[in-house]
Amino acid sequence: MNNRTKAGQPQFLADPNKQHFIDGTWRPSASGESIETFNPATGKVLTTLARGRKEDVDAAVAAARRAFEGPWSRFTPQQRMTLMMRVAEVVEKNFDELATLESLDMGAPLARTRGMKAGLLAMIRYLAAQAVSWTGSTIPNSLPGNVTTLTLKAPVGVVGGIIPWNGPLISFWGIVGGALATGCTVVIKSAEDASLTALRTAELLAEIGVPEGVVNVVTGLGAEAGAALAAHPDVDRIAFTGSTTTGREIVKASTVNMKRVQVELGGKSPDVIFADADLDKAVPGAAMGVFTNSGQICSAGTRIFVQRTIQEEFLARMVEFSKGIVVGDPFDPNVQLGPLVSQRQLERVMHYVSVGGSEGADLRTGGSRLGGDLADGYFIAPTVFSSVHNDMTIAREEIFGPVASVRDDP
Repeated sequence: MNNRTKAGQPQFLADPNKQHFIDGTWRPSASGESIETFNPATGKVLTTLARGRKEDVDAAVAAARRAFEGPWSRFTPQQRMTLMMRVAEVVEKNFDELATLESLDMGAPLARTRGMKAGLLAMIRYLAAQAVSWTGSTIPNSLPGNVTTLTLKAPVGVVGGIIPWNGPLISFWGIVGGALATGCTVVIKSAEDASLTALRTAELLAEIGVPEGVVNVVTGLGAEAGAALAAHPDVDRIAFTGSTTTGREIVKASTVNMKRVQVELGGKSPDVIFADADLDKAVPGAAMGVFTNSGQICSAGTRIFVQRTIQEEFLARMVEFSKGIVVGDPFDPNVQLGPLVSQRQLERVMHYVSVGGSEGADLRTGGSRLGGDLADGYFIAPTVFSSVHNDMTIAREEIFGPVASVRDDP
């Protein structure tokens, strides 16, 4: 399928002004307001998104409730499975377009976004099969008489999903896939920095017959649209991926109606390198464990513990490897690292680099914004600190950028 314009941009961007997708159709924000998003590789405006607020979230939740109590409730598990298999087919058919949109939107190299294809399709098809596999159980009991106890599984209802910008397509399906399989309806609040794949996917689902109101996408700011969704009294379950600070607020907001809550929050994962490690494998493994997706992964191995007897050799190799990583245009097939997602994220990471140096960590390489042809984008050189102690900020707080901290440990 040809979904590209003459200029090479996806056809979906022929009109860069994007609205909410609610009840099977495009809708402007109730306030008429919008927000701009930027291509992180160039710093130029990429799209204009509807700025969702409470009124828009109310409309999306109402549409999801109508669909849940209406046409979607009449789908049998077999029908949901069949529909989801069709969903997998349309995602597969349009995957190159979705990968391109994701790279434009959040800056990951195209090789990375395309590389998610097999795993994403496997996940959708697995969840499709679960539509007919999730069953209740019969429970033996000790009550006198002819008594049978059993459990029945039923859909929760309307699911709210607040997804992040560092992997928006896979995060979308992490919520929507399970919801569709179990018979729920969904309202997604997409990330304000990366909404394109969620919007395009919702449109594709409508085109293949997913009933109106089953999948809705509201764009806007987390503090406005996200907060309204988390606190909405007619949302039965909320799923959130993002920072620990915001996650706490989501949990608090959910108490309005005691909705079920699923939160996936920040991380500060370790790598441990022992003296008998094969450094030809350990160095690139540890480096790319931090730098992949420009460090914007919650499970990135940002704390690297290296046995002291090999620490200097490891650091020398780590620095050499880091200097050789190709950073640049996400659409260059030779590029390994793209930009950070936004100017705001760039400033956050540079703040941590500054704090690391001021607290006494040794900057071995990187630590600077890249210039030249990359000066207008949000690019940072792969960064390695050594002599990092546990009381330092960079050892304790999630940076979410290409910054590795090699610990000073025995």
